[in-house]
Amino acid sequence: MGTLSDELAKKIKSLPDEEKIELVDSILLQLDKPDPAIDRIWADEARKRWQAHKLGKIEAVPYDQVMNKYRVK
Repeated sequence: MGTLSDELAKKIKSLPDEEKIELVDSILLQLDKPDPAIDRIWADEARKRWQAHKLGKIEAVPYDQVMNKYRVK
């Protein structure tokens, strides 16, 4: 990293976690502009899945079961 990057990295390390998260969110928003068309597609998909769940067409998986699958052992 260059001098400015090194300086920024030092300052970032001293920030509280909450401020680090806000900084990361800010950077990601600058890199990844929201796309309303994609947001609509995901919202429609979420509604379809929720409706299917309510009608008993699909089964929910408990949160702990999902998280256990990805935890490092």
